[in-house]
Amino acid sequence: MLPEPISGVIFDFHGTLVDGGDSERWIADALRRLADSGSTEPVPNAGQIEALRGHLDEIWHHAHTFDPGSERDLSPALHREVFGRAVAMCPGAGPELTAALYEVMPDQWAVFDDTAPVLRELKARGVRTVVVSNIAVDVRPCLKRAGVGDLLDGFVLSFEVGLVKPDPAIYARALDVLGVPGHQALMVGDSPRDDVGGVPLRIRTLILPKTEGPVHGLGTVLRMV
Repeated sequence: MLPEPISGVIFDFHGTLVDGGDSERWIADALRRLADSGSTEPVPNAGQIEALRGHLDEIWHHAHTFDPGSERDLSPALHREVFGRAVAMCPGAGPELTAALYEVMPDQWAVFDDTAPVLRELKARGVRTVVVSNIAVDVRPCLKRAGVGDLLDGFVLSFEVGLVKPDPAIYARALDVLGVPGHQALMVGDSPRDDVGGVPLRIRTLILPKTEGPVHGLGTVLRMV
């Protein structure tokens, strides 16, 4: 017996629809923000900046060492605090630079090249879509800025609903938004820990590994729908 066709797709946000951006540009944007504000905080030297670049590439993995339950994603204030603690694990960034890095962080997010075409095709096929993310920052402006916000049917963000992945309850919220049962839904993410929580609800799950470059392999979704 063939499985029922997929009529709703749940997408993770960071690392699935959008890339986190280049850490070198991230630091440059933050330093520019500090300079524009008239900050007198010492600028990190070249060695410290290079170390910070590598650290920022894995910033949320570092945060996971002391926030394994993703409590930060339930509160904007805690999210900022945890980010600061994670940055502090790498010497060189003072408090003002750390704050600037956090402020310009959403500006670094860029949708993958295959995000818009896949979302557009799903909409054309009548397949509903929703973003489910462990995050304490509103991601809607980023996706609107990229021209894909209107292609999505809804958002289930952890800080708004008080739930974090992999809790099946957050996936149940996503199914409510989609208006489809679990066995007619597909979850697309990048984390084998967080993005499999819908399996108990019979949600089929596709984990796309981290990729280098602007194309993330989202075309696989269209072959499954």
